[in-house]
Amino acid sequence: MVIDMHVHPAFIKEIGLSKEKLEKNRQVLGLYKTEEFGLEQWRRDCQVSELDRLCILPLALPEEAGGDIVTNEQTAELVKICPDMLTGFASVDPSEENAADVLEYAFTELGLKGLKLHPSKQQFFPGDHFMEPIYRVCEKYEKPIIFHCGVSMEPGTLVKYSHPLVFEETAYRHPKLKICLAHFGWPWVKEVCMLMLKYRNIYTDTALLYFDNPREFYHQCLEVDIGPRWIDRSLRHQVMFGSDDPRLEQRRMIQAIRQMDMRESTKELILGENAVEFMGGI
Repeated sequence: MVIDMHVHPAFIKEIGLSKEKLEKNRQVLGLYKTEEFGLEQWRRDCQVSELDRLCILPLALPEEAGGDIVTNEQTAELVKICPDMLTGFASVDPSEENAADVLEYAFTELGLKGLKLHPSKQQFFPGDHFMEPIYRVCEKYEKPIIFHCGVSMEPGTLVKYSHPLVFEETAYRHPKLKICLAHFGWPWVKEVCMLMLKYRNIYTDTALLYFDNPREFYHQCLEVDIGPRWIDRSLRHQVMFGSDDPRLEQRRMIQAIRQMDMRESTKELILGENAVEFMGGI
């Protein structure tokens, strides 16, 4: 099974986008020319890319920052429409006093599989004291967290909130909490490798492409900037495939992973098996 762990449903027409909301999502995400498209097109794209399942990630934002990109309820509804193709995560605004309650509802009533947070966009540090109730809910229901990590190309983001090292204390204090530092924390890929080596509850994904093309960029980041065998020999159980769709192209990124010089069994782990383990099933 091939799973894309990092997909944004912000432009799916089945969530009922008005023209105003479509334009707002474009502005908030910095995807200024992206048009809405339907689930059937997404299914065809998956067939072309030889993808079996997408993990869709909403994002909760305060109104002054543009409001929720996609709500938890909308995410759950998309999963209900396409349960064979979609797995949904939740999101909360950590600055809200009832964030932990909102998250618990998303897990228990909406059936969402984990939590997505974007510290650079939501402007908080993972170690902030108000995060503890949120982490406790995730631990209570054995749900993982995907954090944006590293640079963000979206407007209104600050890298200081998402440097890989700011996540260490959370991993240390919550060893049973599965944490994905998305985008391999680029450009700090070595720091992410260090954290994965030290903390087995830390994962990452391959949703990174900022220069060149997928094959050249993956070669530079994952075979030159780090040791060419680090993933294959030491980190093979902690890396998951992610595309950042619709910002980046899934098909070419999957091809680039398949072309990398590593064991076929490692590629199978990256392309799906690690995601199943991270989520505790699909």
